[in-house]
Amino acid sequence: MKIIVIRLSAIGDIVMASPLVAALRRRYPRAHIAWLVQPESRDLLVDHPQLDEVIVWPRNEWRQLLAERRYRELAGRLRAFRRELREHGFDLAIDLQGLMKSGWLAWLSGAPERVGLGSREGSRWLMTQVVERGGQAEWIGSEYRYLAEALALPVADFRMEVGIGAEAERSAGALLEAHVGQRSYAVGCPFTTRPQKHWVETAWADLARALYARHGLPLVLLGGPGDRAAAQRIAARAGEAVEDLVGRTSLTQAAAVIRGARLLVGVDTGLTHMGPAFDVPTVALFGSTCPYLETGRENTTVIYHDLPCAPCRRNPVCHGRFDCMTGITPEEVLQRVAQVMPHGEEST
Repeated sequence: MKIIVIRLSAIGDIVMASPLVAALRRRYPRAHIAWLVQPESRDLLVDHPQLDEVIVWPRNEWRQLLAERRYRELAGRLRAFRRELREHGFDLAIDLQGLMKSGWLAWLSGAPERVGLGSREGSRWLMTQVVERGGQAEWIGSEYRYLAEALALPVADFRMEVGIGAEAERSAGALLEAHVGQRSYAVGCPFTTRPQKHWVETAWADLARALYARHGLPLVLLGGPGDRAAAQRIAARAGEAVEDLVGRTSLTQAAAVIRGARLLVGVDTGLTHMGPAFDVPTVALFGSTCPYLETGRENTTVIYHDLPCAPCRRNPVCHGRFDCMTGITPEEVLQRVAQVMPHGEEST
């Protein structure tokens, strides 16, 4: 049995879909299981213990060839990629993204059985079976569990899993040694793709100072290169309470930093969802989006103010006030921190 799972992008969705791999492995212990992904998310999967292979779709290279009108070369690359996929002899393709591009890649794989999750944009016509998105919306990754149940996969221990290689572990350890030494630390994940999902910068600084004073935990900030300016403003306000690693880690190094944390506080971003994956006490701050309220972990809690306009997702109607996020106070977060921290570690 050869299976290809397709979820091309979005760190959070890949993390939340990760239990499906273990469920497939339990159902088909001798199967060859591959995951097709875009280059920027490859490192998140390459050390997954239940995966046999990660296949990268060179999307950006193809787009560049198209933009440069190098059509003949693009056609050659496409044929070569199709040949590479079909040489695997996949029996089953599972499209978790449900878009035309992911459905087309499922079809391109040559797998005779192609299952799409909530397939849209016409991709359902490329599937042999479509499973509509279902499950309990308040539970993390419920749509993937629902799919697993529809495919008769075992779901008794449907837990997220992120693999971290030895080199990422080593280099993350070196970074932490340089910035926090042997101290315990908390992780802050303040940044994501849309401003309506952000918490207030001054609130992050106030929270960092309080965590440092009450728990002795410096707040290690994580994020991408584009978040550096905002991180520097937070760090300037918080002083010694913040260690700024924004833009200094790879994706897997950030995962290793999260795995070693005593606490994680974050907005709706892929790094935040790694907290419950690693069983790290986590306080998630949601507003314009609310991907889940329950994780099955007693040490994870979600703060979500259920305003009449929420969740607005990509269409805020508050004229930039972002009341759902600005209404969350540092003290409210600290109260939740006390709830999720292990007994005896609530204060120093």
